[in-house]
Formats: sequence, C-alpha cells, structure tokens
Amino acid sequence: MPTILTRPLGRVVATVAVLVILAMSWFALQVDPIFSGPGRIVSVQIISGESVATLANDLHTQGVIASPWAYRLYAIVGGPTLSVGLYQIAQGSSFGHISSVFGGPPIPAIDVNAGETLHEVIFSVANAEGASWTNRFATALHNDVTSSPFAQGSSLEGLIGVGQYIISSSTTPASLAARMVNAFVNEAASVGLTPTTTLNGLNAYQLVIAASIVEKEGYYPVNMPRVARVIYNRLARGGPLQMDATVLYYLGQDGGTVTPADLRIQTPYNTYLNNGLTPTPICAVSTIALNAILHAPPGTWLYFTLINQDGTMQFSTTFAQQLAAEKLGQSRGIG
Repeated sequence: MPTILTRPLGRVVATVAVLVILAMSWFALQVDPIFSGPGRIVSVQIISGESVATLANDLHTQGVIASPWAYRLYAIVGGPTLSVGLYQIAQGSSFGHISSVFGGPPIPAIDVNAGETLHEVIFSVANAEGASWTNRFATALHNDVTSSPFAQGSSLEGLIGVGQYIISSSTTPASLAARMVNAFVNEAASVGLTPTTTLNGLNAYQLVIAASIVEKEGYYPVNMPRVARVIYNRLARGGPLQMDATVLYYLGQDGGTVTPADLRIQTPYNTYLNNGLTPTPICAVSTIALNAILHAPPGTWLYFTLINQDGTMQFSTTFAQQLAAEKLGQSRGIG
C-alpha cells in the first residue's frame, strides 16, 4: 500500500511528465506547423553581423514563425548559417524549410537610392545579372522602349522610383525597367505630383529636374526646402543657376570639388554657362526632394553654402552674405 509521502510525489512526477509532453508537442508544432501550412511569400533581409535573435524577431514579425524563442532554441541545435542577402520565405514555414532557404543563395535585388544616376543603377544590375542581361535592361531604360508619362524625350534619368527591386527567375530586363518607371509614377503621386502638374511656371518634367538638383545640392532633408526656394528665385531672376552638381553629373562624378577648368567645359549640364534648368534630371529623387520643390518655403535666398561638417548650410540673400558664409565654412575646415 503506498505511503502518504509517495502519493504526492507520484502526482508531481505525473504532472512534470505531462508538462514535458506538452512542451515537446508545442515545440514540435513550432518546428513544423503542420496545421497552419504555408502562407504568402515574404521577403527577409539579412544584414551583416545580424544575430539569430534579431533574425528570429524579424521572422516572427513577418509571420514566418510563431515563436522567436522556439526558433532561437532550434538554431542552437542545428540552425542555419546566416549569409548576407535577401531571401523569400512563405509564412508559416517549418524550421527545416527556413534553414534550407537560408542555406541557398540569396535572391538578387537592386537598391535604387535617391541621388543615384541611371548609370549607377545599370552598374548595380550588371553586378547581379551579368553583361548580356544588363545590356537588354539598359536598352529598356529609354522612353521610346519603356514609356513614362513624365518624360520629355528619350531619357528616363530621374524617372525611376527609389526602392528595392527583387529580380526573380521570371523577371525580364523589360519588366524590371517597367517596374522602376511605374514605381516613380506611384512615388510622385504620393506627394501630389502628376504628369499634368504645373507650378511656378514649370511643367511636371521640369519640376522633377528641379527636384533632382535639390536632391544633390541639398543632400540632407533639412536643407532641401530652402535649396528649392533658391532654385525658384534664381529661375525668376533669370541667368544661370550655377549649381555644381549639374556640372559634376556630366563629368560622371558624384560629389567632389568643381574646378575652374570644369566650369569652362561647355556642356548642356553646365549651369554656369547655360541659363535655366538642365535638359534632364540628374539623379533619382526622393519624396523629400519632390515635396521640397512642390512646397518650397517663402524666402529671398539666392545663395547657400556648407558651413559645418554636420551638413549645416547657410542661406543668404546677398552675395556679401554668401562670401561671409563661405569664409565661416573655410574657418571650420570646409572648402
């Protein structure tokens, strides 16, 4: 006959056994969610130095896994080796499937950043897809092949959307170009710019040109609205815009110092020798730059210059004020 002491002990053992079975069952369902099944495909980006804990949280947020803790426990035993790149995984996937996805090559993806030229985008595609594919993509990046409602002429410079583009097995050079052009149309619409918009005497295409100059000259979002006003004020005054970024664009340079010799080179993009805007935009534009040109603040500024290494600019109305600002910047190691 069991003693009084052994009865509670037996209940404890039985309770522990039940809890262990439940825990194992729960963990097994996390590892292989047989009842939910796979859902829609989502993209997961692994960055350099990312930990398993961060990845687990990302997978949970994206709906790929139900429990970050269970995935971290699984990873301790036999998780994947993480490689930097973009991966596509179905929501509700098993841990084994996740490991197999991360064990394979990442999906090619192209990032189009604000301030990049078409040449730079084509170079990125070449690194991902090789010369033959890229040549066809470059051909598609002309308005007479992939038309944009904003374009005037054949160039699509500045008329592709900022963002990341996944190149799947079904992606063609033409379809990628079309996605980029459509992305810009949506990007512009999000800030109220349409192909029929006119503002301050500029049509939609000219507004994009102005925004691209704002993108390169302002660089930091805080500077862009007042740079936009300077452009409007200079256009209203007549004469050249005198923007270094336009000169550098033609020379294929991204930033840097414009030399006196550069300023003497006669090109359509030399806004020291030519009046008004450039023939085309000079880079891809952000919604920040588009908003700046669409909603430039009132002001009489005609000049601006960098006065601090943190990107602070001084905006001036008179040339004397500009010279004083330049001197201030030079005293701080700029120029």
